[in-house]
Amino acid sequence: MAKTESEQLLAEIGSLLMADEEYPSEPTLLYAQLDVGMIGESIFKKIDDHFLYRRPLNERLSDALIELWEAQDGNYWWSELEYVVRDGRFEVAYFYPHEIDPEEDVIERRERALHRHFGEKPIIYPPFLTHEEERGYDL
Repeated sequence: MAKTESEQLLAEIGSLLMADEEYPSEPTLLYAQLDVGMIGESIFKKIDDHFLYRRPLNERLSDALIELWEAQDGNYWWSELEYVVRDGRFEVAYFYPHEIDPEEDVIERRERALHRHFGEKPIIYPPFLTHEEERGYDL
């Protein structure tokens, strides 16, 4: 059976998440927010007794997410998604604007999603990059 464009993109997103050479582990949560001209993605890896936030390491991930978002049919598009990799498989949940509280911060939603999927553990965030480090950051 031929895969649809969306199915191909979802499979590619999973491969890109597991291509993290330093932390290829699963379970992994990708929480993404998309709109016209805007994308925000957050990656969390479950590591022993905590979750590790990972910056996207490959700009192809952003491109694949945008292509997935643009591949939607109709006039009513999702605006956020949860992409979970666990036990060699992935699950995706899409959220539409009417399902999202506009007063709630995306950080609260993504952390709630992380704990809902993988339990309560502390989240470790990397230090902020300096301007010089950002310019040298390999996407």
